Amino acid sequence: MTIKPAPSIKRFAVVLALLAGSCGTGRVQAGGDWKVALPGWRYEFPRDHGSHRDFKTEWWYFTGNLRAAGGEEFGYQLTFFRQGVVPPGRSLPESAFLVRDVPFAHFAVSNLTGGAFHHFQKLSRGAFGEAGFDDGRRVAWNGPWSCERREGEGFFLRAKSEGVEIDLELESLKPAVVHGAAGVSQKAQGEGRASHYYSLTRLATRGSVRLNGRDHEVSGYSWFDHEWATNQLAADQTGWDWFSLHFEDGCDFMLFQIRTRDGGRDSHSSGTWVGVDGSVVKIDRFELKPVEWWVSPHSGGRYPVEWEIKIPDQEISLRVRARMSDQELSEEPFAYWEGAVTARGTRQGRLINGKGYLEMTGYAGRIVGMQAAE
Repeated sequence: MTIKPAPSIKRFAVVLALLAGSCGTGRVQAGGDWKVALPGWRYEFPRDHGSHRDFKTEWWYFTGNLRAAGGEEFGYQLTFFRQGVVPPGRSLPESAFLVRDVPFAHFAVSNLTGGAFHHFQKLSRGAFGEAGFDDGRRVAWNGPWSCERREGEGFFLRAKSEGVEIDLELESLKPAVVHGAAGVSQKAQGEGRASHYYSLTRLATRGSVRLNGRDHEVSGYSWFDHEWATNQLAADQTGWDWFSLHFEDGCDFMLFQIRTRDGGRDSHSSGTWVGVDGSVVKIDRFELKPVEWWVSPHSGGRYPVEWEIKIPDQEISLRVRARMSDQELSEEPFAYWEGAVTARGTRQGRLINGKGYLEMTGYAGRIVGMQAAE
């Protein structure tokens, strides 16, 4: 079962996408341009868990696999987006109706035992405090959906829509991991075509999931991604595939590839291997091949739902498979696939097993608002 957003929300999403299409690419200047992600950023925590309003686009991205005491299994996603619409150097009249950012959010729960996928989209102008960022206690919120700081390195997550609800406490078991090199994760050729990007890769998670009038006490692991940038995909980049995996031996793994129009992979695709002790290895050389496909009855998109990953330098060979094929967030202005997966394979001759999340974009049309003009 897939729950669709209300038509009024869909219309607002289209407006948002048009606003998002006007990304600047220069440094902050007197004219009011946006900053871009450049080498040399000094990450500080908890400061950088907050918003970075000199950059046009930002997101806080939580995903996780959870298990109830009765054996039921769930996946979840809760993401808060900030899209700047007024550059930082430009003045704005005093008014509760005028905002510098447009906040929106996605929330999804995969009932892996029951075979149902629930997804929701929430958009807001952000006026009168209905949504926003950084009020001291909350990192981000949109109506009843919220990400709140907890003591230590972690968060409280809450969201509910149409009988689907999560109430979770997350505690980080490893230090933050910065992806890329020199403080930036490069996405395409050219200065500033990059993001500042870090993750809390293993967050012990406990709390409750409510579905169909029933509360499930759950526990498991979550992954947190935070990125901020002012950039778009290059004109010849059509989408990306992103993996985050927790292995039973305590290691974690992130990998993304950016696909190009000719069917190839952009050279800036990369990954990060995180050891049990939090040590980090950057992955630049890998093989990624789709094995099995699924066609969405909602958008018509054709998605790979099983992948083969090989990393020669780490002697890693994996099969990653969707735990349910239908985990597509079919929204306006575009659809993408985001769902729970399993991973099985070998590392340096030893068996490894894990769970995680996979995101796939660009399979059901253009990524509106994130792609450079022809």
